[in-house]
Amino acid sequence: MKALINSVSPLIWLLFAVTSLIWIFIPQIDIYVANLFYTQGSGFVFSGSVLETVLYNSVKYVLISINLGALALWLYNRFSKKDILGFNGKKMLFVILVLAIGSGLIVNALLKENWGRPRPAQSTLFNGKMEFKPAFIMSNQDGYSFSCGHASAAFALIAYAMLAKRRKKLWMTLVVGYGSVVGLARMAAGGHFLSDVVVSFFIVLITAKMLYYLMFERESATL
Repeated sequence: MKALINSVSPLIWLLFAVTSLIWIFIPQIDIYVANLFYTQGSGFVFSGSVLETVLYNSVKYVLISINLGALALWLYNRFSKKDILGFNGKKMLFVILVLAIGSGLIVNALLKENWGRPRPAQSTLFNGKMEFKPAFIMSNQDGYSFSCGHASAAFALIAYAMLAKRRKKLWMTLVVGYGSVVGLARMAAGGHFLSDVVVSFFIVLITAKMLYYLMFERESATL
């Protein structure tokens, strides 16, 4: 267990801990950021907009396209005995597990379905009917804000960036940038608070780091 925890750098743990405490004890930051996208009488600027809809739906199609491409590459390598990009069954399993555990299990099934945090647009602060709740504070209200499912799914592409043999920092930057833009669009539409997006990022990143250690680094360390 200690080795698994240590597979994630202390800086990442520190940033996750510090930002989590900020969301709990200074929830005004969430309110302030949400208010940047809100106009009294008009609502959230991106709500129902074409751009928000495109970004919202893009996650599904981007994931399907990339994962099907990866699956095709793996199958080709397996049956043709090739080694294009070094993509094998273990790497295919890795990207699936990052998405399934980080985004699917932890963010969506565990948090989103059970936490009850109202979305910004549902909060009385923004002309909704539910009481605002800070991040990490459970609520008995029927809200699905904590944490951001679409952003977590976009951030799950981090798995591919971690497997890249060249320009890893570039691919990581592109993935984080894409996930952030998706999260920003959800915030601007009143669907999520800033904390929802940031927490999803750290959950997926930490999940990916731990899975990478278990599937690749631990094995090489024992050889």
